[in-house]
Amino acid sequence: MLASSGSGQMAALCSPAQPLLPSTLLPLRRRSRRRLPPLSSSAALLLSPARRRGRCGVPRCDAASASPSAGSTLEHPVRRKCSPLLESALLPGGNGLSTHDWMAVPDIWRTAAEKYADRVALIDPYHEPPSEFTYKQLEQEILDFSQGLRVIGVAPDEKLALFADNSCRWLVADQGIMATGAINVVRGTRSSDEELFQIYTHSESIALVVDSPQFFNRLAESFISRINARFIVLLWGEKSCLNSKSVSGIPLYDFKDITQLGQESRVTLRHSREQDQQVVFETITPDDVATLIYTSGTSGTPKGVMLTHRNLLHQIKNLWDFVPAVPGDRFVSMLPPWHAYERASEYFIFTYGIQQVYTTVKYLKEDLQRYQPQYIVSVPLVYETLYSSIQRQISSSSTARKFVALALIKISLLYMEAKRIYEGTVLSNNPAKPSFITYMMNWLSARIVAAILWPLHNLAKKLVYKKIHSAIGISKVLLLIPVCLFLFYLDNPCSSLECEMSSLKNNVDYNMLYGFCGNLQAGISGGGSLPMHVDKFFEAIGVKVQNGYGLTETSPVVAARRPFCNVLGTVGHPVKHTEIKVVDIETDEVLPDGSKGVVKIRGPQVMKGYYKNPSATNKVLDQEGWFNTGDIGWIIPHSPTGPSRKCGGMLVLEGRAKDTIVLTTGENVEPAEIEEAASRSNLINQIVVVGQDKRRLGAIIVPNYDEVLVTAKRKSILDGNDELGKDNVLNLLYDELRTWTADCSFQIGPILIVDEPFTVDNGLLTPTLKIRRDKVTAKYQIEIDALYKVD
Repeated sequence: MLASSGSGQMAALCSPAQPLLPSTLLPLRRRSRRRLPPLSSSAALLLSPARRRGRCGVPRCDAASASPSAGSTLEHPVRRKCSPLLESALLPGGNGLSTHDWMAVPDIWRTAAEKYADRVALIDPYHEPPSEFTYKQLEQEILDFSQGLRVIGVAPDEKLALFADNSCRWLVADQGIMATGAINVVRGTRSSDEELFQIYTHSESIALVVDSPQFFNRLAESFISRINARFIVLLWGEKSCLNSKSVSGIPLYDFKDITQLGQESRVTLRHSREQDQQVVFETITPDDVATLIYTSGTSGTPKGVMLTHRNLLHQIKNLWDFVPAVPGDRFVSMLPPWHAYERASEYFIFTYGIQQVYTTVKYLKEDLQRYQPQYIVSVPLVYETLYSSIQRQISSSSTARKFVALALIKISLLYMEAKRIYEGTVLSNNPAKPSFITYMMNWLSARIVAAILWPLHNLAKKLVYKKIHSAIGISKVLLLIPVCLFLFYLDNPCSSLECEMSSLKNNVDYNMLYGFCGNLQAGISGGGSLPMHVDKFFEAIGVKVQNGYGLTETSPVVAARRPFCNVLGTVGHPVKHTEIKVVDIETDEVLPDGSKGVVKIRGPQVMKGYYKNPSATNKVLDQEGWFNTGDIGWIIPHSPTGPSRKCGGMLVLEGRAKDTIVLTTGENVEPAEIEEAASRSNLINQIVVVGQDKRRLGAIIVPNYDEVLVTAKRKSILDGNDELGKDNVLNLLYDELRTWTADCSFQIGPILIVDEPFTVDNGLLTPTLKIRRDKVTAKYQIEIDALYKVD
């Protein structure tokens, strides 16, 4: 439970008396057609010659130079907000909160600094300058940055656009903005200029915090010249490297300018009580908006998700159920922090004294060796890539080794199947209880099968799986997409062994090899559900994968499989304080357990709504607080006996409601099942199943031409010039589809082959690597229609 505290608690505090603006900001204000607030006589003193120039070359006003004469007061004191526990020292008599009474996200830093003061909190070796902070130093950086923002005029509830990639300074800026009561609007540098412009303008941001001079200069012509910015903050690099024409008339600060302004102001505040009535501080409340995260938008326009401090604190307080963190563990971070789960994970780990290391794809392998982390954040595709890499390595082995490896894996799969039966973790939506005799017969036969296969399974561990563990063992790995969480935690890393990663060629390039020797213990993955064949494979080789689920709108974690109850095919039980129900897609009536429908969520992690979009909010969030996820799923019925007796209450996902394909026959098809099965083929790089209002299903396929060529050579179907004709490619793909989708309820008919991969840059993938199904079908609509005419 969140600790309560009077939201109206106020205190006088020394600080600038207005959202202060240096004189050089006046032309900017005129340009943006926004009038400056009138200054009282006392506030006018703050614009006296006592102000000094900062290193940025822009006049600055801070508390040190802004002290009015003794006894002077403002007629209308300025309201400000602060993080109640983090800045309790600035409030008269403190605020009475204990160490764990968090009301705002930045409050966690006071707790962490007190518990882990001298422990190293983060290491950022690849930015200039390289940075390393203890927990106490990190707290002070956040306090300095926050106060620096107040000095240059940032007010509560104003929006600041934070467009940058992950780094220690991103974290400081993020938390510094939150600590002022302002709202940060986050996005990464991979987004297009137009998307960033839309986000900036729609969110009504008043200033811009950017990553680097290179990124700023990219935005200069198409972005900066079109926005109204009160000021710009540069996190990394030199201001001299910026396109000077683009910042004409706009105050520009670098990271050190802001922290130095804040540090000097805080020193003055600690030694002065002359401004007690200049500013009135209120505490940030749990229901205040902390951040705006714009959804990637697989269809339609991205929407600004308003997440409150209460939303994020729910995640911080409950993720330990899935990640039993221990002080001193290491966490390697490499993904954009605007991902909801990446962000929640970072906040969470710092509350347990974990050390975070910032890395990049380029240096990942080296950093895994150097830092031997217990956790690493990546996208879910990595897990599937590891699976594909292992399969390719086995296929390329000698005939004898290949036969032995595949035979042993098959035996382990059968062993695990029997083990699930007698342990009561078989996936089932049948609410009827089996008879006692049937249950006992199944239990006994499963025991016998498992006992027979156990020696061979152990042999496989020693002959095959030990080598696989050495290839992929990374201690406690976190894999992520914003729709869910993806985590597997392992331990005892020792030496490197390379494991090939496929090229994503979009948001992140994984043209690299990485690996670690270790004993794989468990894992959590997500994104709907991890493909069943991948789930079963890693279970068979001894890697426990704990699948989880969530959305940006739910901060994000909704449910996850726990180590002690890890049922394949599910996303586990709800997180604490979270309710899940399944309703009929048409009538909205609550369905009984075992019935498939639309999943709805209610809990403290559900967003406040979509920013400036009440119609979209009302479509997904009802008056009782239930959030419509748009996902199709069902809840496993409770049963005291039988093969699914330990599964009751777990959630199973089967696709997106909006992705459902309705054939002219009236049949409803969930394309995710077919796409998942087809993607197991090495010849298929990407696939989108189509067929809305058609009599048959079709598919748009981006082939993996390297594998296609290898297969064609093996089958001797190349022409005289060692080239592969289109008809031959089609035949190979048809063969693959028939092989891999044989068990699916529907089969693929016509195929459209496209050479251009679906990427973030061409708009066919979201920044979080989800295929924009509507955009793909729209792009190739003419070809699809022609395909069906031929068919």
